[in-house]
Amino acid sequence: MYRSRSARSPSLREPETRLSESDKIEGAGSWDALEWTKIDPVARSIPIGVKQFLLEAEKVIVEGYGVVLVNTDDAGTLYVTNFRLLFLSEGSRDIITIGTIPLAAIEKFQKIAVKLPSGPRQPEKTRSQRLLQIIGKDMRIIVFGFRARTKQRRAVYDALLRCTRPASLWDLYAFAGGPSKFSNTNPKVRLLNEYCRLLGMGFYQASIRAIEDGAFTLSNEWWRISSVNCNYTMSSTYPFALLLPKSISDDKVEQASAFRARSRLPSITWCDRGTGAVLARSSQPLVGIMMNMRSNADENLVAALCTQIAGEKRRKLYIADARPRKNALANGAMGGGSESSANYFQSEIVFFGIDNIHAMRESLGRLRDYVDTYGTTSSDGMSSFLRHGGWSWGGGNLSSMSASVSTLGDTGWLIHVQTVLAGSAWIAARVALESASVLVHCSDGWDRTSQLVSLASLLLDPYYRTIRGFQALVEKDWLAFGHPFSDRLGMPTVSGNGNMPFELSRQASTGSLPLSPMRQGSGSASTQAQNTANANHSSPIFLQWVDCVSQLLRMYPFAFEFSSAFLVDLLDCMLSCRFGNFLCNSEKEREQAGIYDACGCLWMYLAGLRTSEGSSHAHYNLFYDPLKHNGPILPPAAALAPTVWPQFHLRWACPSEAQGGEVEAECRKLTRKFSELQRAKELAETRLNEASVTVESLVTELRNEKLASTSARDAVKRASKETATIKRAVQSLGFNVYFTADGDCNVGIERNPTEIPQRSICAVLTKDINGTVSHSEKADLSEPVSVMEDNVSDNPLIRVCGSLCPMHTRDGECQLPNAGCPQFQSQLVDFKANFDAFDRLSIYDSYFGS
Repeated sequence: MYRSRSARSPSLREPETRLSESDKIEGAGSWDALEWTKIDPVARSIPIGVKQFLLEAEKVIVEGYGVVLVNTDDAGTLYVTNFRLLFLSEGSRDIITIGTIPLAAIEKFQKIAVKLPSGPRQPEKTRSQRLLQIIGKDMRIIVFGFRARTKQRRAVYDALLRCTRPASLWDLYAFAGGPSKFSNTNPKVRLLNEYCRLLGMGFYQASIRAIEDGAFTLSNEWWRISSVNCNYTMSSTYPFALLLPKSISDDKVEQASAFRARSRLPSITWCDRGTGAVLARSSQPLVGIMMNMRSNADENLVAALCTQIAGEKRRKLYIADARPRKNALANGAMGGGSESSANYFQSEIVFFGIDNIHAMRESLGRLRDYVDTYGTTSSDGMSSFLRHGGWSWGGGNLSSMSASVSTLGDTGWLIHVQTVLAGSAWIAARVALESASVLVHCSDGWDRTSQLVSLASLLLDPYYRTIRGFQALVEKDWLAFGHPFSDRLGMPTVSGNGNMPFELSRQASTGSLPLSPMRQGSGSASTQAQNTANANHSSPIFLQWVDCVSQLLRMYPFAFEFSSAFLVDLLDCMLSCRFGNFLCNSEKEREQAGIYDACGCLWMYLAGLRTSEGSSHAHYNLFYDPLKHNGPILPPAAALAPTVWPQFHLRWACPSEAQGGEVEAECRKLTRKFSELQRAKELAETRLNEASVTVESLVTELRNEKLASTSARDAVKRASKETATIKRAVQSLGFNVYFTADGDCNVGIERNPTEIPQRSICAVLTKDINGTVSHSEKADLSEPVSVMEDNVSDNPLIRVCGSLCPMHTRDGECQLPNAGCPQFQSQLVDFKANFDAFDRLSIYDSYFGS
């Protein structure tokens, strides 16, 4: 069983028990810390904790316990699922990223057995380390160590043979996972919308119904959208809709397609509405071995790409051949070749000298070997500073450091990237500065051509430097125009298997390894690998183009909305084949396989990641300023000096150096903190507004309470005045009214009521419109008494009068219910007076004195 470095036995530190230089992996000094036993693993079911790491429809096929990840010296459990290799740490039970790789991203794998010297107690037995090396398409090299005599390595190896080489396209995980929540919309609609944007008709929104009816043939004064290939009968690798010159009919287009390889005729991929300049693409012309074949239809179509410049002669045409000149001539033997400037009016032929797909594949392999050799964490578990006493890096030895730099140059990868960048910058400069039209092609027009036209469009159009525009660019120039992703990734197509990952030669299955396992055939294609796959068409063409985009992002950090992390996630999704966007070789094959309905969408997945954090997500470029670069970007030749892309090339071998730089990391932290403070500020403002509304409501209620209190106080004053008035009126009738402290009222009868002083002066009480009481001394006795209080019956004096009234019974009922109440009449005291005159008598305060 695996033991940590701190727990290894002292006998392992003795010289006679250590690995000799000839019997161990190069620089794998960490292996002397591992001890292997003969204990077979105990059969057990998949732990419940593993299910939390599995994706939807992901199933475990094989598991291996007590496996060691040599790169990091971590022990854990290795699971082979229908989607990936999943390595969980034994201690933390978390996923170790470097040991977890999608099956589709595995380029090669092989078994390795390294012999170890026998121990002091086993002089006649030879121990060996059971290793499994995984070489990925994403620049990583992984080595797993298995326990001897457990047959776990064989089980994992056989599972990889089955799962990395699916028998058909529908065996991929993308179909098992289904669209799920990342449902795909038809990319044909997005392609038509992009065409309309180029034509200046952005107001038009395409639909599936319009595509089915063929109602999408729009046009402007120069160009039109053609449906000549709507059924893919003219060219099976071209999109269903093409952007062509308006002056060329569909019949002429079909005639011109016969002169181009695979019928990939010249088609417009980008146009400038202001100047009329266009960027077109095609495949090589079929000029024959003698280079003398011509086509009038093809020449007229190419000439129509050069519209008339206002007030000037016809614009110039550049035909950019991406191949080296010698390669173009060699293709003439197979019927291909290149154009002659004499046959195309005002044209100039330019060769860019970009190598073919095989050279790119070998170059990336050498770069992968380089970063693994000189990285801080390599596949043999040893840092380059410690390997062979430090000779690989020299520990400051200048000659050794110079040798490593020379090795980087020998990979040729940066030279290839620079060549693609220079060609694209040259094309963009001709279109932007000269208003010239450029036709780009290579052999088939789907590898180097896609690189050049898409990169030139990125330099010319600021829209493609946004996240949404970048998606439109990839879908148009790579997916719609038929870059063979399945062949380049080694995945199966609709017709059958592609170029599957292959097993390396097993010559190293026994014996010692003088070099690290990854340095034996992980770079250039070996003869054994070529024998295994007779026609290996896999190549990192799209990866190289994304690398070029990252170089432009490094040179112009303010011009791009997306960041390097967005590009890395895009490549990881493409290599994993988890989604259906990059499956098959053409738009026609994806439609035949039902990719759009059966598989998830990569763009929806990436958009979902950004939604979680908003503008502070790692996919957004913090320095993006759309106003600073709102036009074409034309980098000078001196600036086109590429470097190793750390976020992608160094993330496995040099993880600390691949974090994007401390400045960007700190800036992102500050941005995230600023976003948090902004949200806190918005929350505080919301609470302040709520508090303000509450305060206003309370002020309003207080004002209403104050008004109500004032009205009640006025009513009390009026009631007091009326009570006093009624009291005096009752006293004038011969009664004495007494109020107790409890508010009760007692009434007594005077003995000599006739002695009550009489006053001849009467006042008439009136009530004005404001409710105030006024009096008039000029009123006569004919005026009736006015009662001011509405609730007169509630007055205690009136209730007293009612109790003394002779017309009331003991039950409190009136004996004269239909007559007027005598409470205010003289019958109470048998007063001889004119009742009508008394009824008109108004009571005034001065009448009774102060």
